Amino acid sequence: MKTRMLIATAALGASTAPAFAHLDPAEHGSLATGFSHPFFGADHVLAMVAVGLWAAQIGGRALWSVPAAFVAMMAVGFGLALAAVPLPFVEPAILASVVALGLVVAMAVRLDAAPAAALVGIFALFHGHAHGGELGQAGAWTLAAGFIIATALLHTAGVGLGIALATLSNNGILARMLGGITALAGAVLIFG
Repeated sequence: MKTRMLIATAALGASTAPAFAHLDPAEHGSLATGFSHPFFGADHVLAMVAVGLWAAQIGGRALWSVPAAFVAMMAVGFGLALAAVPLPFVEPAILASVVALGLVVAMAVRLDAAPAAALVGIFALFHGHAHGGELGQAGAWTLAAGFIIATALLHTAGVGLGIALATLSNNGILARMLGGITALAGAVLIFG
């Protein structure tokens, strides 16, 4: 009985295909791979939506300049990775960005647009560098176009969510709660 179970287990294991967390560029193309990538990582989704939420909390010019700064600096980080310029602690910085961005939303930190853009821009460098480090066989510029579009869409979703939550609660408590949940989720990603 044990021999049959061992043979069946080995046969089942040998017949499985590898699981891919992201689309294979050879099969789906670099644009689709780049576009899908931000949607398949909780760290990416949480950080990108938090940028939009924070921009909505700040309002004014920050509504567009904070997400735009993230996208621009993410592209710079991608370029640094392509140029083989090392950036220390990329993955820890990405996880820290989830916690930090969640906290600024939870605390409804009110900065002017320029310092807020600078803060998200620092985190964006690491996100972009990670994308460049995961390039593999994908075409660099089409991959970049894909993840830039996806990131902009996630920022837009965050801005829209932030505006909607502001209309539902006068004191912004719903967005602040979502920021707290984001920070907590980031901590779970770090320590979990």
